[in-house]
Amino acid sequence: MSFSNLLMKSGLNHGLRGTPATVVLISTRQGHRLRGKPPGVARTLEQRLREETVTDPEVVARINIGFPQLKESRSAQLKTRLEHLKMQRANKQLEQLARSQKLIIDLDKVQQTYVQTTGQHDLRLLADHYGIFEHLYGSAYFVPRVPLSISYELGGDTLTPVYNGNVIKPAEAAKTPLVSFDGQRDPITGKSAAGQDSYWTLLATNPDAHYTNPSAECLHWFIANIPNGRVSAGQVLAEYLPPFPPKGVGYQRMVFVLYKQQAAMDLSSYQLASSDYSNLEKRTFSTLEFYRQHQEQLTPAGLAFYQTNWDESLTEFYHDVLNLKEPVYEYDFPKPYLADQKFFPLKQPFNLYMDKHRDEKQLNKEYLQRKLAKSHPFDGPAKPLRFPNAHPIKDVPSWLKTEIRKQRLGTGRIQDY
Repeated sequence: MSFSNLLMKSGLNHGLRGTPATVVLISTRQGHRLRGKPPGVARTLEQRLREETVTDPEVVARINIGFPQLKESRSAQLKTRLEHLKMQRANKQLEQLARSQKLIIDLDKVQQTYVQTTGQHDLRLLADHYGIFEHLYGSAYFVPRVPLSISYELGGDTLTPVYNGNVIKPAEAAKTPLVSFDGQRDPITGKSAAGQDSYWTLLATNPDAHYTNPSAECLHWFIANIPNGRVSAGQVLAEYLPPFPPKGVGYQRMVFVLYKQQAAMDLSSYQLASSDYSNLEKRTFSTLEFYRQHQEQLTPAGLAFYQTNWDESLTEFYHDVLNLKEPVYEYDFPKPYLADQKFFPLKQPFNLYMDKHRDEKQLNKEYLQRKLAKSHPFDGPAKPLRFPNAHPIKDVPSWLKTEIRKQRLGTGRIQDY
């Protein structure tokens, strides 16, 4: 029995005996009992889920399928840096230009040094961030050892470069890109191997463009047996097909992968006839299966990618090139919760309450028709009045009066259409 109940019982007994008594009620906090182990000892939800989903680390371990890199010793790197630092400090002209703010830094050399040092490792991290290795090779990855320079020609001297994740519109990527790389460079040592013939394969795929199979890819470009980095002299197995992301699906990834061949290869089984240029079924491709079949002769050495989304130029591309109706997608949002409809909804606007239980597309259509009915096909919409609510609104319900005022002022939901 709690202390408050004891006081109440004693007070009632005194009152029944005829003596005045004062009942004092004191609120007490009952004791709390822990169920199970205390928080400091019990396992967290994350720990319990981790124990239930135990995986073998050898099975899920990622495999590097690219070229290794032979690095110089740490002492040799420090020696080279110290010599360069001493040479720069001894250059008096360089100091004078820096103090007078006339020193011009060659950004091309900066970019070249970045690519040769940590640029390709950063590219690998970017590719992991965008899920490229996961969707192309599964649990495998590689560090790009050969830098790829890819750009699209827009006309004249204007080029749109591929900056590994930048957005390029389909209208800008309509023409075949300009690709260049150092075919004489040894991916392992990073030094030039002049005098030795080398063969390369260039693939351009889109892991997000296949219509029927989400795990498949669309092959946009395939060039094999590229001699010594001369892309124009390679064997074109599939002509370049521009990206065609449908309207409403968001961004898609266009990935270029460069492979180094052991020798010239016969890849005629992937030859795409000119009559099948726009046949999307024939362009179904799987990078993982391709690498599994030819992993003894091919090693991935270069990587570049960009993002693209829909623009107006694709309407003509779908009709004239692909001979398809242009697909349009909409996100299927979860339907909001609505209480059961009442026959007399009290204290709620009549029109807004009824619109909640109608089709949203039908409402949009009515608003658009109402807006177009007041617009001239050549002169455009009518000019707004200087005093739109000067005339009184009589003999109409209150909800309709509010709606008419909003239409006159051009406020409310009408602004969305």
